Amino acid sequence: MSVKAAKVVFGVGLVLIFVLDSGLSRAQQAGATLSGTVTDHKGRVLPGIKVSVKNLYTGQSADTQTDSAGLYTAPNLAPGDYEVSVSADEGTKMAQVTLTAGTSQRLDLVLNAVPLPPEEPANNPAQTPASNLPDAPSSSKTAPSLEDLGFPSTETQSNAKEQALLDKRTHMLKVHQRLGLITTVPLLATLITSVNAGGKNTSTSSRDLHVALGAVTGDLYFISAYYAIRAPRVAGTETRGPIRLHKALAWIHGPGMILTPILGAIAFDQKSKGEKVHGIASAHGPVAIVTAGAFGAALLSVSVKF
Repeated sequence: MSVKAAKVVFGVGLVLIFVLDSGLSRAQQAGATLSGTVTDHKGRVLPGIKVSVKNLYTGQSADTQTDSAGLYTAPNLAPGDYEVSVSADEGTKMAQVTLTAGTSQRLDLVLNAVPLPPEEPANNPAQTPASNLPDAPSSSKTAPSLEDLGFPSTETQSNAKEQALLDKRTHMLKVHQRLGLITTVPLLATLITSVNAGGKNTSTSSRDLHVALGAVTGDLYFISAYYAIRAPRVAGTETRGPIRLHKALAWIHGPGMILTPILGAIAFDQKSKGEKVHGIASAHGPVAIVTAGAFGAALLSVSVKF
């Protein structure tokens, strides 16, 4: 392989890594969206009402406002537990909700009725202050929180942190799984083109195509591996049988994905010089087959229940 061709293949690989990694990073950072309608106790929508969404773990708040239809939307929220509060002349309301990454959840809020001031005449029973009614809700009483139920704030924050950690791990492993499936396409194509790349009728174009497909396979594989390695660990989680097998097979196809292109480069150089593939380069084919087999078995181990 000429130096110029090698630079082109290497450049294509770097561009592919950058594009995929940046795109997947944006997908990983995709937050949750919370929306809903704010109404009064009579069911009338309330436009122009301020809604505060507070992350119970970080303490950060995001404020939004209802539109003309009484609808509010809070986008790009990190996964976790939130306290949603709204207060207006029509009353107050506070509620809690748990958001997961990349989802859209709805939380409608109904404001409590505000009791009439004491100086208002109450001769007409229809005008009796709400505070005098035995079952009327108090405007000063908000919805119960976990602290009201006896849970310390440190414990509720810890739960939110663990939930956010689990959501992030789940998302990264899903990306790992999808990339692993995508990698099978160029991997199979690389194996198919290896017939012409190393046979008696070997041509420079056949070898170049084989090398290019191998480079794409390697790039996708290592990006997929990155998401599996960088996925945060959640304390107390147990590794099941199929997952154990999946991890064990990684010790075969992982080193194989590193060794295969090295042996291939040596074999490529020997072929380019008109020599017969010899020495350690002759192990390129068997190592590639074992690597592909282990990779396929790893995919099946998490795809088939047993």
